[in-house]
Amino acid sequence: MIDLTDVSKVYRTDTIETLALNKINLSVRNGEFLSVMGPSGSGKSTLLNVIGLLDKPSEGQIELDGEEVSEKSEREIAKIRNEKIGFVFQSFHLINDLSVLDNVEIPLLYRELSASKRKEMALAALENVGLSARTKHFPSQLSGGQKQRVAIARAIVGKPNLILADEPTGNLDSAMGNEIMKILHDLNQNEKTTIVMVTHDENIAKQTERTIRFFDGSKIND
Repeated sequence: MIDLTDVSKVYRTDTIETLALNKINLSVRNGEFLSVMGPSGSGKSTLLNVIGLLDKPSEGQIELDGEEVSEKSEREIAKIRNEKIGFVFQSFHLINDLSVLDNVEIPLLYRELSASKRKEMALAALENVGLSARTKHFPSQLSGGQKQRVAIARAIVGKPNLILADEPTGNLDSAMGNEIMKILHDLNQNEKTTIVMVTHDENIAKQTERTIRFFDGSKIND
């Protein structure tokens, strides 16, 4: 599903150079649920950004589904990102002025779909995360756990085969965190969705198939 070969990422300013990823080699199987752990600043979020094609590597090669993608054009990358990858963030990234339903529809706006089809797919995604009764609510009317479920619905609405989750339980209490993990496990087991998740919580990481650890931009275990 994912193959990274000697991937490095360097951020440069006029005065400083920061090595965020240092020659990372990583393979993730189709349908795997992988945790990424490490201290703040160790490169975890950069790894997700590179896998998710939000950021280009400074060196190395990235393959998704056997296709080399790191050198594709921005337009090609945007299409791959929209069709194959869903993102879930710690801080939800919902648009407060839009209803729950409209937030979930956002990824579908970049596809050639009718308004009725977008609505149908968004309603199905919200049903999958147990929020069918909240379609007309706004983010300010939701709890943290409900906001994260909306974010997951938005991530899965286009039926991607890869979900990248950056601290999806980080802003939630343990009960809400467990609910979010159950949804992710259901996606992984029932839909065969591949999930790569950054977490600081050892108990959360233990619920996944495999855990890799980062330190100072380097992968220190497999």
